[in-house]
Amino acid sequence: METIQVKDRQFVPFIREQEIQKEIKRVASEINRDYEGKEPLFLCILNGSFMFAADLLKNVTVPCNVSFVKVASYQGTDTSGKVKELMGLQESVDGRDVIIIEDIVDTGYTMRDVLNSLSEKNAASVAVCALLCKPDKLKVDINLKYLAMNIPNGFIVGYGLDYDGFGRNSRDIYQIVK
Repeated sequence: METIQVKDRQFVPFIREQEIQKEIKRVASEINRDYEGKEPLFLCILNGSFMFAADLLKNVTVPCNVSFVKVASYQGTDTSGKVKELMGLQESVDGRDVIIIEDIVDTGYTMRDVLNSLSEKNAASVAVCALLCKPDKLKVDINLKYLAMNIPNGFIVGYGLDYDGFGRNSRDIYQIVK
């Protein structure tokens, strides 16, 4: 079985690039349909969403703007449960349709905090677009309008997802070997 080593952990293939790209095209198609005639602002959550955002936006055909915020809540393989904003939003979202692009929603705490911050900034609408969701791990109710895939609990790396900052640079997603 093909495995990769990231720092002190072993990972096995979990989701291949072909499946990821297929789901991204489906999600982009839904966004294109829903935002026809609009000019949304895509707000990408760094660092994890950079690959997903790039591939998604290659398939989005509506006129749009793109911006980035950086938040963090993980330390090692566990969520700290505390979200800290590291780099804030520079653009005004007042009266704009905003689509948040996130790599993975597991507890939902990060997304809740980002949504709360945007609600204070008078966006016309806010939708969440996530590559992955771990529904069994959710602690808060988050409306994921655009979701590529639900996955079971388990720590994963690759395709932008990391373990202590490493492992992001894979086309596939890998799951930790226990």
